[in-house]
Amino acid sequence: MSFSSEVKEELSKIENLANKEAVKQELIGYLLSSNILIDKGKIKFSTESEYNINRFAKLLNNTQIIAYKIEVQDKTYMITIKEKELLEQLAEHVAIKETNIELKDWQILLINASKINKQQDIPLKAIARGIFLGAGAINNPEKTYHLDIGLNTETNATKIANELETNGINLKTILKNNSYHIYTKDGEEISKFLAFIGANKAVLEFENIRVEREMRNKINRMVNCGVANLNKTMNASIEQIEAINKLKETGKLKRLDDDLKEIADIRLKNPNASLIEIGKMLKSPVGKSGVNYRLKKIIELAKNV
Repeated sequence: MSFSSEVKEELSKIENLANKEAVKQELIGYLLSSNILIDKGKIKFSTESEYNINRFAKLLNNTQIIAYKIEVQDKTYMITIKEKELLEQLAEHVAIKETNIELKDWQILLINASKINKQQDIPLKAIARGIFLGAGAINNPEKTYHLDIGLNTETNATKIANELETNGINLKTILKNNSYHIYTKDGEEISKFLAFIGANKAVLEFENIRVEREMRNKINRMVNCGVANLNKTMNASIEQIEAINKLKETGKLKRLDDDLKEIADIRLKNPNASLIEIGKMLKSPVGKSGVNYRLKKIIELAKNV
């Protein structure tokens, strides 16, 4: 089972159906998602999760919408409701009198009618949970961080993103495949969103994976940095030794100043030593920059031979 499916299973088992306000708002969240299809006066929602379809059915039952049908095709569950009955029932719950309009317009009215109160965040949490169950996905966090939720109107995508931002969750909006999406590729934002919609078990798993992944990345960066520095040191050493040997073969090495001859001799005898280590081996020790200056001078003299 994918991480995304595990999250949806956990959310589907949340026992808050006695809270009529939360039930209503979560159902609205489903209806705002891009997975809602309208065909010949019927509204359809499909999912591969049995838990998810059962959750949707329970929300309908709790709002006295019982005329629906569930079908199974291969691994896909589909629930079908009559559009007119759904809108009439929701009109009573969200206090909207306009029922003789299309669902795409209703979906804008629903989000506007959902009284999102900053002092009481149950409505927004329930809507966010509903849209995620409806058309949300999270990549395997061991590979990459990516939360994506599809909504069918730009108005709703923008409004929900803005409301989430007031609760400290920053999601971006984008148009993709003819539907609007809110998304993030930031691990911390995904973790905050999961906690916000009540996926507590998923938060713990996500954070464990995130800590392990960050630790691996840190170790890899340290190793890569160490390897890069080692390669740099070895390449520099090879260039220095080649320059010294060239001067030696042409008889010019013995004509160098004593400080250059001394450092050349130490480098030949210690090909793997760092500049700092070489500096300490000199009769009159010098720092890294002093060693570097003398070896560069030797290289320049070798180039002129």
